[in-house]
Amino acid sequence: MTAVTTAAPAVPTEDAGGRVRPRRRLSPGRRLPAARLAGPLVVLAAWAVASAAGRLDPGAIPAPWTVLDTAVHLWTDGTLPTDVLTSVERAGYGFAIGLTAGVLLALASGLSRIGEALIDGTVQINRAIPTLGLIPLFILWLGIGETFKIAIIAIVVYIPVYLNTHAALSAIDSRYVELAEVLGLSRFAFIRQVVIPGALPGFFVGLRLGVTGSWLGLVVLEQINATSGLGYMMFQAQNYGRSDIILVGLLIYGVFGLVSDTVVRLVERRVLSWRRTLSS
Repeated sequence: MTAVTTAAPAVPTEDAGGRVRPRRRLSPGRRLPAARLAGPLVVLAAWAVASAAGRLDPGAIPAPWTVLDTAVHLWTDGTLPTDVLTSVERAGYGFAIGLTAGVLLALASGLSRIGEALIDGTVQINRAIPTLGLIPLFILWLGIGETFKIAIIAIVVYIPVYLNTHAALSAIDSRYVELAEVLGLSRFAFIRQVVIPGALPGFFVGLRLGVTGSWLGLVVLEQINATSGLGYMMFQAQNYGRSDIILVGLLIYGVFGLVSDTVVRLVERRVLSWRRTLSS
């Protein structure tokens, strides 16, 4: 269950002169409701005010109501639902493969010196190579269909998942390992009771980066030899100078990114409810 914080009463203390003064609270304070929406709403309001005042060129940056009208038109004629579904499927398949690969490789590398010797260096080299630079090679290997797009998204996802999960595994206190050995825990029990709880904070950081990375990779991949998807829709709109359609696609990508990150944060807060942190 998500921990709900309340403002703790100030505890009076005495200074050098014997005077009683309240203790200063150094925590951020009570969590604000829907706080993550405040920034986007401010940007949206500024965009609307600037458009209404004529400060923005409608050809370059259409007004919010124009973009909304375009989105409704694309949805009613069936174009937008098809492109959204295609993009979600691509991102979902690539994310699932990358997440699985990242977790398994991190466990194999973090729990075995042999695994670390074989896996970690290879992943670090892969991390140093620009993933989008692999697109021409993957097209030669896998063709121009869906397979190479899903493969690139999987690579974009697995790298942050692996790095953060492996770092969390490496940071587990060795005293817990010694205690597990003294208690005679089996390998499975050791992983379930020590490894997984210790690696979860880092795993969720990698998961959030992986979710965002899947959308960032998708927006580029869907403009390469694609016939559907949000990126394809935006690429076609560029050819016809339809900046309103481009903004529709960008806003949908942004909403998908925000919603998926929020879902991961909610799951993280519930799973790690036992932790007492500055955020909670």
